[in-house]
Amino acid sequence: MATRRRRRYRDLAELDADLIDCRACPRLVAWREQVAREKRRAFENEEYWGRPVPGIGPADARLLIVGLAPAAHGGNRTGRMFTGDQSGDFLFAAMYSAGLTNEPHSVSLDDGLELVETRITAPVHCAPPQNKPTVDERDRCARWLHAELELLAPSVRAVLTLGQFGWQSTLRTFAALGWTVPRPAPKFGHGVSTTLTRGDAALEVFGCYHVSQHNTFTGRLTAEMLVEVLAAAARSAGIDTAGIDTAGR
Repeated sequence: MATRRRRRYRDLAELDADLIDCRACPRLVAWREQVAREKRRAFENEEYWGRPVPGIGPADARLLIVGLAPAAHGGNRTGRMFTGDQSGDFLFAAMYSAGLTNEPHSVSLDDGLELVETRITAPVHCAPPQNKPTVDERDRCARWLHAELELLAPSVRAVLTLGQFGWQSTLRTFAALGWTVPRPAPKFGHGVSTTLTRGDAALEVFGCYHVSQHNTFTGRLTAEMLVEVLAAAARSAGIDTAGIDTAGR
């Protein structure tokens, strides 16, 4: 695939405004718009977002959480990452327990949710069929993660990746930005971490099982496990969680 020249953005607001108009992947465009038209019965009276879903969180975040892609009836419906589905409910409840949000639920764009020195994004910004983007779709969408990490690099001190897809995309993107990734490439696993460097700067990347229903319903990923790794990543990022009861607030 030909390399596309990457645009340099002034800030995240400019990046997000450009991102939501992206139509680079025909299969993903067709799917996200089909879902937005046909809807799920429980949400038949709602207007779906039906576009690429931008990241959420402050532009000077110290911690970045990287998932996989929006859910068809979650982020693709609400317009916010991990919002409006059970995976998001699981994630935000744990983030609240770890002191990283002001409330334990994420329902809609206007629900008052605020993230504490944390931003959430994904390597793929459109909901894919069966939650499985192709390699070509991942590569086409990579420019958005590249631009976002470039803008966040001055402030981010730790990254938490949800699942192997996020882990590999994160390491690949930081390497493209000039960060040194250990060799051989660190393998993904829950609770594992690796340190990346660029000049005098360093940041730690943590792995965590994805908050998919398959993982949470089977107990492969428990709330306690997620809160623990969130708290570790927050400490690494230098976010003050003193006094936070990580067993549940």
